[in-house]
Amino acid sequence: MHFWYSLVDFLLPFDWMQYGFMKNALLGVLLVTPIFGLLGTMIVNNKMAFFSDSLGHSALTGIAIGVILGNAFPLLNIKPIWSMMFFSVLITIAILVVKEANTASTDTIIGVFSSSAVALGLVILTRNGGFNKYSGYLIGDFLSISPTDLLLLGMVFVLVILLWVLIFNKLLLASMNPSLARSRGIKVKQYEYLFAVMMAVIVTISIQWVGILIISSLLVIPAASSRNIAKNMRQYHIYSVLIALVSGLSGLILSYFWGTATGATIVLITSGFFALTFGLKLRLG
Repeated sequence: MHFWYSLVDFLLPFDWMQYGFMKNALLGVLLVTPIFGLLGTMIVNNKMAFFSDSLGHSALTGIAIGVILGNAFPLLNIKPIWSMMFFSVLITIAILVVKEANTASTDTIIGVFSSSAVALGLVILTRNGGFNKYSGYLIGDFLSISPTDLLLLGMVFVLVILLWVLIFNKLLLASMNPSLARSRGIKVKQYEYLFAVMMAVIVTISIQWVGILIISSLLVIPAASSRNIAKNMRQYHIYSVLIALVSGLSGLILSYFWGTATGATIVLITSGFFALTFGLKLRLG
């Protein structure tokens, strides 16, 4: 971290960037927003916005599970992030399994799981009026990111980029034309599960900084904005990553001066990009 701090001091010699928490938050934004921009393209393409929202909501139950396990086994020192990740992956797999049964529409299945997860989490966390200590997860706090968090985020960043390079073409074909993908020997179900689990992990890790209430917005809006103006798949990805990155950096700086939640400020800027690109799309046809 010493090298990063020295680099920031050299490149950004501003008063507001002299604080350690701002340097940590800046690196966090540089790592997490490109991931959101990339994953968001596939989420928008596959109309999975509601699915990403359900993952955010399921975090409440994940936190509740962590609280229960922490009380039952205090010596283990279980952190909420691991219980959130476990439950998010579990509910992701459950949604996909039930969806394959074709007993109800996808949005209905997601709605049932999402609302049930929120209700269960709230019942456990509000018992005896103890919800206040967990309310920070609702809005997140980018400025609280620590060097340990950055190490975990960096590992996830490398893993996601590597997976994206290796499986993107097959994943795209599997999502756009499953029948053609199967005829070419691509295991469609395997790639669907892989992408869903990858999304669950990213959402879970980012929730503590972005917030449960708006986590899906940061996944969907940059990609939706990019789709308004992109003419091909390459542009679609590049614009999405750039919009997410610029929004993240701008939101971090503005939230510092305005004294607002960083995640919410970032989402507001991405919404501005969507309005701008939508206007360009209408004008250019």
